[in-house]
Amino acid sequence: MHMSDQEFEGVIEEALAAIPTRFTEALHNIAIAWDYEPTAGELGGLRCSDGELLGLYTGVPITQRTTSYSGVMPDIITIFKGPHERVCATHQEMVEQIGKTVIHEIGHYFGFDDDYLHAHGY
Repeated sequence: MHMSDQEFEGVIEEALAAIPTRFTEALHNIAIAWDYEPTAGELGGLRCSDGELLGLYTGVPITQRTTSYSGVMPDIITIFKGPHERVCATHQEMVEQIGKTVIHEIGHYFGFDDDYLHAHGY
């Protein structure tokens, strides 16, 4: 399934807009970005859905932040376009998977691990 860059970015924005306000208001010092493919370093040792890394959270979850957490670069959530295109067969499936990936990576920001997120469908 192929999606234009502009549409891919728009679907990510829609997924973010669908997240309840109580969660988005709790997001601090975090950037949401997308890229075509993960680097070899980003892939290193990670468990991936269908052999593909769909998204990546890089940062310090809020559950691990202390009073000394200040003046640091923002955490980053990266959503990868190429892997989504390879694992999704239809446009609707891709839109749904992007939404799940966004929620999954935001879950890491809130301190949830992969086992918990997968057990809850993300």
